[in-house]
Amino acid sequence: MLRLDALTIPPSLIRSGARTWETWKDLVTTNDRAYETVKICLVGKYTSLQDSYLSVRKSLEHAAMRCARKLEITWLNSSDLEIETEEKSPPAFYKAWHELSTASGILVPGGFGERGTEGMVAAAKWAREKKIPYLGICLGMQIAVIEFCRNVCGIHGAQSAEFIKGDAVTANNKVIIHMAEISKTPMGASQRLGLKNTVFQENSGFSKLRKLYETEAPYVGGLPAASDPSNRTATADGEPTLKPSREQPPIISERHRHRYEVNPAYIETMASHGLDFIGKDESGQRMEILEMRDHPWFVGVQYHPEYLSRVL
Repeated sequence: MLRLDALTIPPSLIRSGARTWETWKDLVTTNDRAYETVKICLVGKYTSLQDSYLSVRKSLEHAAMRCARKLEITWLNSSDLEIETEEKSPPAFYKAWHELSTASGILVPGGFGERGTEGMVAAAKWAREKKIPYLGICLGMQIAVIEFCRNVCGIHGAQSAEFIKGDAVTANNKVIIHMAEISKTPMGASQRLGLKNTVFQENSGFSKLRKLYETEAPYVGGLPAASDPSNRTATADGEPTLKPSREQPPIISERHRHRYEVNPAYIETMASHGLDFIGKDESGQRMEILEMRDHPWFVGVQYHPEYLSRVL
């Protein structure tokens, strides 16, 4: 028999549990009283099967709870935003553009293959030009790069090596390339997978995304080792915590799942036109985060933040 009444619970765990319980009660009761609605338009190619984006949907729900908003997700097939749809099915085309243009924010998630990507590019262009909050995840970040290179940097036919094969993609417009260390032949088990570090760069002081990460101190790397007693301090109730290091750049760890990346040859060109890559891998060669300075929220991440999302 499990004698729970006989267990000795350390005071620190009791305090931690009490805080968690109070936080949970505050979260759910606030959510019940949320009246303001936020409409997020999810522009993807698998929207007919919404479970394909289950982790994205759940992370949006978590964010809405945290912000005390009623979440409304519009599932938009990216192909419906393309010119071909206007010719073949005008009602679907105009309905899709109405949904996109009335959204509070636009999210382009991950995916593979060429189908529907021109509709995603159109969505990214709309978000950039109309100052609508945009979040591009994995493929969504690469889409933002393609759109920016075409329409701001003037790189005619900028494209991803994934979408067009052969000679159609030349060395002069391949802004997204296959990662050198990843095999091109087998499609299975040939991705950059798992938890990887991203280092915020010196030019990231303006970043709204960086500020969000820095509000969650335990989540941000770039901190002294927890095992070193000299790096510990204490909160008001005596709980140990880490002291941030001002000498180290902020580092975050997020999960990855991709085989294509931003072409480093175009980084300076994009930066000179206003698109900053504020997060890179530890080598400084692989682009992980992009953000626009003169936009309310235009962010792309190569990793998948939704994989680590949780309610508390």
